[in-house]
Amino acid sequence: MACQRVGGPQFQWGYCFKDQIDKTMLAPYYGRGPIQLTGQSNYDLAGKALKLDLVSNPNLVSTDAEVSFRTAMWFWMTAQGNKPSCHDVALRRWTPTAADTAAGRVPGYGVITNIIN
Repeated sequence: MACQRVGGPQFQWGYCFKDQIDKTMLAPYYGRGPIQLTGQSNYDLAGKALKLDLVSNPNLVSTDAEVSFRTAMWFWMTAQGNKPSCHDVALRRWTPTAADTAAGRVPGYGVITNIIN
């Protein structure tokens, strides 16, 4: 199902899904928020950057609108591990390495999709 402005409890006004549909694989760190923050390490890193304890209270990402969008902006703006930030890719600040090029990763929307997923 695509985004909708009103609907059942799985939707938040103005969002698509506020929580990941299948929560069994990553509970309690399943995807939440506008950019589905997923995995304990992301909850820990985002929480430290935002000075919040998201590891102990991961539901803040889907129940507090400000926290939800702050985590989304953190994810968009922050390079993680061997991935550039989505922001740097969008602004063409990221240059692929030889390994990136060999793997077919080139600047543009496709790389942003890979970073988010």
